Amino acid sequence: MGDLRKRGVVALGVTALVAPLTLAIGATPAQAASCTTSAGPYQKKVEKFLGRPVDGKQSAADCKAIRAFQNKHGIRPNIGYAGPVTWGVMDLMTKQRAVGKNPNKAGKCPTNKGRIACVNLTLQLSWIQDGKKLVYGPVAVRTGRNGYETRTGLKKVYWRNKNHVSTIYDVPMPYSQFFDGGQAFHSVGVSMWNPPGSHGCVNMTTTAAKKYWSLLKKGDDVYVYGRKPGT
Repeated sequence: MGDLRKRGVVALGVTALVAPLTLAIGATPAQAASCTTSAGPYQKKVEKFLGRPVDGKQSAADCKAIRAFQNKHGIRPNIGYAGPVTWGVMDLMTKQRAVGKNPNKAGKCPTNKGRIACVNLTLQLSWIQDGKKLVYGPVAVRTGRNGYETRTGLKKVYWRNKNHVSTIYDVPMPYSQFFDGGQAFHSVGVSMWNPPGSHGCVNMTTTAAKKYWSLLKKGDDVYVYGRKPGT
């Protein structure tokens, strides 16, 4: 279910992490590859996040730093513009870091199920707990995009396939652990903050997917809650 295809522009009409970048409309590939001299609406916030001088003015060094961030996380267009998509990713990262080692502070993931894998769609985080004890995580994940949302509720791991290949999208899904129809935990080769998201699966880094594979088994509970930004 993970989407590994590259996208030229972010889909219009989606907010937050996948908010429209009007700057990209009509841009040619050559234009998209150039560095913009324009300051974006989130210039100061982006500068602060990247440790740049916070003056709200676009400089060549600012653009280079912003483009490096965009390229690392597959944000398009990658022209160094401090727009809503770039800031949305940074803002989510900040919120994820603030969680620390207490991801279930609000008690939304059940603590009476024994070992359970929790997925917080709002913060794009997942972890494994046993009662109130944190077993692993939290780790950043990449869940379903708008129109392909990862379904919420209490589920169970019902099938595992270490070397699965999607029959729908013909892409590898290593360390797949299915818990709801075609939706599964599995590793992908893109950034966890790569917008707009998966086709419904909970994408993970290879390290996290391997750990989930070793800790979970068929029949273990999975609880998905919240709502991904932009869906």
